[in-house]
Amino acid sequence: MCYGHQPPLTRCRRRSPDGEEESIVEDLRDRLAETEARLRRSRAREAELSRRLDEMKRFVSVMEILETYLKRRFQEQKDRFARLFSSIPAK
Repeated sequence: MCYGHQPPLTRCRRRSPDGEEESIVEDLRDRLAETEARLRRSRAREAELSRRLDEMKRFVSVMEILETYLKRRFQEQKDRFARLFSSIPAK
């Protein structure tokens, strides 16, 4: 007995007339082609997402470098002002 969208092939073949076997094989070929097409699309999507992830990692690295640089420059400015104000005599 055949069930649902994808019937068990051995049972269907026994009950199918000889002419329907070709249509079953053609259906299987179509389903295989669709599956292969979905797999290609999935792989392409995975490659695109991997590329975007690498791009984002590079962006984060650049931001971390900038953050470190700006923190250092800010600390240098703070130190410079502290030295300037400490050299001014108090009234």
